[in-house]
Amino acid sequence: MMRTPGSVPRWTRRSITVLIAAVAVTAHLVGCSSSDPAEPGSTTTTDGSFPKTLRHMYGETVLDTAPARVATWGAGATDAVLALGVMPVAMPSTTYGGGADLTYPWIAESIARNGGEAPALLDDVLGPLSVEKLVAADPDVLLAPHSGLTRSEYDAVTSAGIPVVAPQSELWSTAWRDTIGVTGEVLGKSVEATQLVSQLDQQVVDAGARHPEFRDRTIAYVSEAQDVYYLLLPSDPRVELLENLGFTSDPSVTELATGDSTFSTAVSSEEISRIDASVVFTQVDTDAALREFLSSDVSRQIPAVAAGAVAGFVGQEAGAAIGPTALTIPYFLPTLVDGLATAVDATQR
Repeated sequence: MMRTPGSVPRWTRRSITVLIAAVAVTAHLVGCSSSDPAEPGSTTTTDGSFPKTLRHMYGETVLDTAPARVATWGAGATDAVLALGVMPVAMPSTTYGGGADLTYPWIAESIARNGGEAPALLDDVLGPLSVEKLVAADPDVLLAPHSGLTRSEYDAVTSAGIPVVAPQSELWSTAWRDTIGVTGEVLGKSVEATQLVSQLDQQVVDAGARHPEFRDRTIAYVSEAQDVYYLLLPSDPRVELLENLGFTSDPSVTELATGDSTFSTAVSSEEISRIDASVVFTQVDTDAALREFLSSDVSRQIPAVAAGAVAGFVGQEAGAAIGPTALTIPYFLPTLVDGLATAVDATQR
């Protein structure tokens, strides 16, 4: 099992809900994936020319020129803007996994590399948008393709004279590749965005190729909170990332799905033994919580847990980093692969 530093209380049902929303979200926050990063914007042009019309769930946004001052909201947009070489003037803060400075470390590192004035911090990404703080940053556009931006927030921002790029079809449903794609459209960097997605996909493919043993294993993404177990479904981008590394989602995962959610399902302790994956992936807030998960009489009804074939990641930072974005993939992929390889080794004992 792979550990990442963490020093916050044991997971509660609320913390799991926050994590699922934040990244499924993370992203992947979340929705289905797309291999065409230009798709979600439904733009009238797919190159760097302007004016440009972007269609989304609240209507249309016309950009006459490439914006010089970009504000971001939601998950993944800040990562995409920075990865494409642009410093946002404002971005959301992050309580879950953001540390003392309320900023994910991969974002902080990219800001430092890009140089220049650091973005102003808006309120927490999962809370309401402060239009007053946003206006104070004087952006040319608010880029929020994967977010919880409400209609009233959208109306307030546009009434203040700031164009907004909202989610395409529903809140928290834009895939990570599409977030990069629409960001490229807004910045007039569509070619660079397409290249970035290809590079990120290649990083994942190459990492999986170095571990051909992954292709012979099934996997289940399991989280536990107060004796309630949650499975992430193949539609979740975090599970998709594991599949892209070579794993196959165990059939038991979809067999246990209740249909209440498109990306996760709750599993009772009476049915927990039906999770029949070769490897279990889990994430918790503390080392103590991981020890409890590994030793619990209920958890050990899962054959992979009883066999020690668990890739366990500890800490809020790790919990957030598993959600694929333009910056988290290169930041967390080596740690992720090492932990998975250790879990697969346990299946061979």
